[in-house]
Amino acid sequence: METTGTTSASSIATRLGVGSGTDMIALAEDLARAQFEPRQQRLESRSEVLERQISLASTLRNMLSGFASALGDRVRNGDLSAQPNITNSAIAKVSAPIGTSGKGTYSLEVTQLAKAQTLAGPAYSAATDTVGAGQLTIRFGATDNAGFTADTSKDAVTIDIAAGATLADVAKAINAKGSGVTAYVSQTTSGAQLVLKGPEGTKNGFVIEASEDAANPGLANLAWAPGDDPARLLATSGDAAYKLDGLERTSASNTIENAAPGLSLDLTGTNPGNPTTIGFGDPKAAVISAMTDIVGALNEIAAELNSATDPLTGDLARDYGARALRREFSSLGSTVIMPNAAEGTPRTLAELGLGIQRDGTFKLDNARLEQALAKDPEAVAAMFTPGINGIFATIDKIARNNAISTDPGSLAGSVSRYTALSQDLTEDLTELAEKQETLRASMVARFSASEARISSSQSTLEFLKSQIEVWNSQRN
Repeated sequence: METTGTTSASSIATRLGVGSGTDMIALAEDLARAQFEPRQQRLESRSEVLERQISLASTLRNMLSGFASALGDRVRNGDLSAQPNITNSAIAKVSAPIGTSGKGTYSLEVTQLAKAQTLAGPAYSAATDTVGAGQLTIRFGATDNAGFTADTSKDAVTIDIAAGATLADVAKAINAKGSGVTAYVSQTTSGAQLVLKGPEGTKNGFVIEASEDAANPGLANLAWAPGDDPARLLATSGDAAYKLDGLERTSASNTIENAAPGLSLDLTGTNPGNPTTIGFGDPKAAVISAMTDIVGALNEIAAELNSATDPLTGDLARDYGARALRREFSSLGSTVIMPNAAEGTPRTLAELGLGIQRDGTFKLDNARLEQALAKDPEAVAAMFTPGINGIFATIDKIARNNAISTDPGSLAGSVSRYTALSQDLTEDLTELAEKQETLRASMVARFSASEARISSSQSTLEFLKSQIEVWNSQRN
């Protein structure tokens, strides 16, 4: 500041010079700058600090968010728990339900896949043909050409068909009900036919009843019941039939959730008399790799956090959000992240080998992690789930909390606060510039007036000098 003041004073002195010919405009600029420059530099210096604080807090917040997102993707990928595999992949797709882990082996024999009923309507010349008016009623139950056994647990579905409705309108009206029966118009060699398909499962077969509007007949053509035209029933509904470990089971759907602990099935083929084997892989290598990556990601954030909060050089040394994050990181290993875990199973990251060092960085005790995996691999795998508890939920909560801009104790709250202060400083700098310009303009006006008076005085003096010279010459 002293150097700046000296420089400004020196510049002003230079502008003043000696004698006439002073640059009044430049002098006014120097004087105005000298008055406002110290405060301007203070404001600009504070603005630079705020910009660094905004950048650092934003970087930390984004690093947390990116880490949580990547960890979520990894967890949802499922390779951190014991994943099932099947010898004959043509028979079924196998997976582990979220939050579960399986072990051992199973035998699977599929004798029948679940089927959906498919029903065709009579042929029309075009999809735009009108079909009459009234109501169509769909009733569900076991259905084939021999008979219909209603499923009393399912309500019938009634579809209103207005006068002038076309075959395409009927398909649209059926789909709008969302009953599980879908419809479309197929342009066949016989003409335009309404095709209806129900859900998989024996009890999801259906019959169609029609109640015609007497003034607009024709809707009864779309009705169907066992004993009517057999060719219209293109496929009957049926349950899947399979054996798991030799025990006969059925399912209304080919997708079977929780068929066994840690096992879901999506049946795709049959293998009567030739069972295939389902087993579970060992997630040990994947878990060790994930924990190594987690520690690496935490250390990247911790390094940035340590630098930003350094008591002597850190721009976030006294920042609420950054200090709160340091506290969370310091207790991360000992925080219970599996509150509902069984007694004797891992509940904290420290039990998986995560440790924190004096400088705030993290380390991984591989021996302790391998010990936990050897003792109870299912419990360890359960910590790597996208549920409300576990490693991902813990990191995600930290990231989400630091993204709340209304919380003054979060990184987003710090960014919001510093941004508001920066905007205020920008307004102060603008106001200061306006005041400086006002002073400069005022000085220019005053100095110009003074210069005009000096010029006028100098002209008068020159005139008097010339008159004196004339008088002197006449006396001689």
